[in-house]
Amino acid sequence: MGWDYDLDPVSQQPPDRLNPLRMAPSTGQPPRHETVLPDEPAEALAALDAALASPDTAAALRDLVGRWPGFLDGWARLGQQAWRDGEHTATVYAYARVGYHRGLDRLRKHGWGGVGLVRWAQPGNRGFLRALHLLMVAAAQLAESDEAERCRQFLLELDPEDGLEAAAVPEQPGPEWRPEELP
Repeated sequence: MGWDYDLDPVSQQPPDRLNPLRMAPSTGQPPRHETVLPDEPAEALAALDAALASPDTAAALRDLVGRWPGFLDGWARLGQQAWRDGEHTATVYAYARVGYHRGLDRLRKHGWGGVGLVRWAQPGNRGFLRALHLLMVAAAQLAESDEAERCRQFLLELDPEDGLEAAAVPEQPGPEWRPEELP
């Protein structure tokens, strides 16, 4: 059973008496914490729009992540561009993994404890989710089926509303599977 408590503000210890988590009235299940990442700086978002419209999108995206290395959607879009340009799948995988790991760090910084919602409906979360989706795609192409399957399941756990349509991906995506388009 989960427990709902705040640490004592002085001692930083749990209270003497713990209260069980209150159940959600409609489902009888414990409520799920939702993490919403803050929006990127306006200047970075404008630079992303300009990079995506650039005649040399890949170079503009590389410049973007060089200037804002913590910009999750920059890494995800750079990986997507590498995919579209037919670069080696290991390159796509590397870009996706950078966005994914930086995203995990940022989620933890904003209160995510390894479980809970990170929904596509929240614009600040999209860079992380896009990177995770691309990691699934690249892992499948590299015949890392276990990793691709874990990524698919993780997407469904983070966003039960399935904003990225992960449920439409085969349960065990492999090298023969390719998405029709990237989000």
